[in-house]
Amino acid sequence: MYDLVVVGAGPYGLSIASHAAAAGLRLRTFGRPMASWRDHMPGGMFLKSEPWASNLSDPSGEHTLAAWCASRGLRAEHGTPLPIGAFTEYGLWFGRTAVPAVEEERITAVRPRSEGFLVETEGGELVAARTVALAIGVMPFVHRPEPLRALPRGLVSHSSHHRDLSGFRGRDVTVIGAGQAALETAALLAECGAHPRVVARAGHVSWNTPPQPLKRPLLHALRDPHGGLGTGWSSWVWAEAPWAVRRLPGSLRARIAATALGPAGAWWLRDRVESRIPVLLGHRLRAAVPSGGGVRLTLENTRGSTTLDTDHVVAATGFVPDVARLDLLDPSVRNHLRLAGTSRAPEVDGRFESSVPGLFFAGLLTAPSFGPSMRFVYGAAFTAERLVRGVLRRTAGRRPTTVPRSRRASRATASLG
Repeated sequence: MYDLVVVGAGPYGLSIASHAAAAGLRLRTFGRPMASWRDHMPGGMFLKSEPWASNLSDPSGEHTLAAWCASRGLRAEHGTPLPIGAFTEYGLWFGRTAVPAVEEERITAVRPRSEGFLVETEGGELVAARTVALAIGVMPFVHRPEPLRALPRGLVSHSSHHRDLSGFRGRDVTVIGAGQAALETAALLAECGAHPRVVARAGHVSWNTPPQPLKRPLLHALRDPHGGLGTGWSSWVWAEAPWAVRRLPGSLRARIAATALGPAGAWWLRDRVESRIPVLLGHRLRAAVPSGGGVRLTLENTRGSTTLDTDHVVAATGFVPDVARLDLLDPSVRNHLRLAGTSRAPEVDGRFESSVPGLFFAGLLTAPSFGPSMRFVYGAAFTAERLVRGVLRRTAGRRPTTVPRSRRASRATASLG
């Protein structure tokens, strides 16, 4: 029996696996490494977070984004956006050098057993595990506004469903949303020859300001501190004190997770959008129906309603965690999960363990417990360290005292990386 099975091989899953292997846990990790980044983000995108706030986490702290960039002659500098492709390659390198073997196989079921869980792979293998960590990322939780849900697939898509936008060349595309995904998707559409517009219910587009220098006078730093999610005291708390967020009442935590660090575009994107792409602000989507090979949208604002014809709609409307979408969890497990406040996400304790003993969660699903940092790569280090401590506590007295072979192999490989 394995001590831990990690389901998912994105930044959170890989970080958890690295810490678990170093702790001597008997471990298996399943998933396509960096799948969301490799398969669901168009070429030409840039990392919104600062490079120093985008590290995956290993116990030694050696496998940083800066170290990977330096070894390849790339710049990982504060205030300089990094291409998504470079970050993806960094994550793949981390998976090869800081983690025991990742098995690129989908998990189809997690069932309870007398001691722990039985994990089933797509190939039919049954793996017994004392604990399971679900680090499944955001893709199961794609959110589309209700008026778009009945449209045929050829007429509507989510922003995360496009690796290549060149197929929209010459077409009229309406992007719904006002955050980074909407604005950057619109910019990329325009740059590949499409005719995009942005429709948002917000009354204005928010733009992040250029980052302050890391080295500043003490008074400036105290007034507007740097954190992994930006500058300012509120951003600092979300980034650096998720443990404090965890101690707040559940309803307040759920509200913070849903509203803090709301939709905004990166400062370096602004010139590619303003005066180049039409943006309809203060318009709420009320209906969407097929019309003449495209879509007719009914929009509503304070002056009434209007219709808009477009060839295709891209919903850049984010992700909403919901345990009901965890199809891989046996209903006897899923239906016994306590929820965090008013959200549909599982409540987890200070070590990321859910109300089902031995079942741990990571990433977006834990934002209503620990706050908005869990929506970003920056939260992976806090998560990995605490979660593995929870697994060690749960498996104490039932693990072998010798260090597993996978850990020794991992360290040897890392020393060569």
